Amino acid sequence: MIGTLNALVDLIEQRTDDEFDLAVFAREHGTTEYHLRRMFSSLAGMPLSEYVRRRRMTLAGAELVAGAPSLLDVAVRHGYGSVEAFGRAFRSVHGIGPADARRDGGPLRTQPTLRFRLSVEGSTPMHVTIITQPELMLVGYAATVPLIHTGVNPHIQEHIAAIPAQEHARLKALSDAEPSGILAVTADVDPDAPEGSPLTYLHGVALQASTPVPDDLDRMPLEAGAWAVFASEGPFPETLQNLWAATATEWFPSNPWQLRPGPSIVRYLEFSGTHASCELWLPVESV
Repeated sequence: MIGTLNALVDLIEQRTDDEFDLAVFAREHGTTEYHLRRMFSSLAGMPLSEYVRRRRMTLAGAELVAGAPSLLDVAVRHGYGSVEAFGRAFRSVHGIGPADARRDGGPLRTQPTLRFRLSVEGSTPMHVTIITQPELMLVGYAATVPLIHTGVNPHIQEHIAAIPAQEHARLKALSDAEPSGILAVTADVDPDAPEGSPLTYLHGVALQASTPVPDDLDRMPLEAGAWAVFASEGPFPETLQNLWAATATEWFPSNPWQLRPGPSIVRYLEFSGTHASCELWLPVESV
């Protein structure tokens, strides 16, 4: 995966003038577009689409500062069909317009070319079990909340706090499949989603596919397939978020599995304010 990501970075440098078929590139490198986007985002700290935009605007800025006479020519060279679209993208990266950059020489916000490296020190112990699950149904209370990478998500906290106590007990009683108990489910996260993007959060439980679902509960079907289950224990939410990052930096690059589309699930085994023992369930498929 590390080699594939670096090959992708090289391709981006070669193709600053138009779009490339990422799905074809992924197949040629023995992976999927979904997994490639997720790994890029996790390791780079930004979505792939954002990196492509920043690199193109970095190169465009250098041309303009060097005195490129035609804004349209620069726009076309970097994949934009009009000066207006190019100007919006340029301003979103640099904070100034293309004409200003050409006249004043900056200031410009440069995006260096990324280079991915695999750390082999194994700094985060990984306790992982691969489980094959049948088709399931997740049910509970869903809400649309913004994506927040670090720290507690207050929107999720508000959603959970608004659920009456008796409903938590009702959900626990409904649970009849693994992962058992109350689950924290995040779904509908685009692989290229930047922080602040909307996602679906479900506070609920897993049911067998044949179990009747009460009409007043939200539903989220799960396809049959394999899941990588990572154990986590420590300060909350730091330990869980560090584990999430370590799956991308350490586990996936060194194991014959890749992410498949589907929600991520956190199963809490013990929770006491700032400390939690939990499991992170990620949908996977063999490479």
